[in-house]
Amino acid sequence: MIVSLDSPAGVTPPSGPYSHVARIDIGGGGALLFLAGQIAVDDAGAIVGEGDMAAQARRIFDVIGGILAAHGAGFGDVVHIRTFVTDLGLLPDYGRVRRELFPGVPPASTTVEVSRLFRPGALLEVEVTAAVGT
Repeated sequence: MIVSLDSPAGVTPPSGPYSHVARIDIGGGGALLFLAGQIAVDDAGAIVGEGDMAAQARRIFDVIGGILAAHGAGFGDVVHIRTFVTDLGLLPDYGRVRRELFPGVPPASTTVEVSRLFRPGALLEVEVTAAVGT
């Protein structure tokens, strides 16, 4: 088993001092990817789509898609999504975006309502786990 940490070039940099992904190569060509929680920020670190859950969800999944692609994975490889939202009333907007990306059987999921996230204006944070090459 080999563990590596990175933040792929060409993807919006992390919002703090951490890596975007922990990759665990498990042998036989397979790997598990543990993506850090992503919020909707642009390349300069400003919140994207302030007050708009769907816009923030799209931005987050754009970044997640780039991180997955850098590791030879895609949304079809996602096995678990963990979502932190500041208002469960906005969940239907997030759900519509998710259904666009996961049209078949959805991955396992955990959703938690929180009073706030670490960045003002962020409505949600999403982290995923993916299995690739298996």
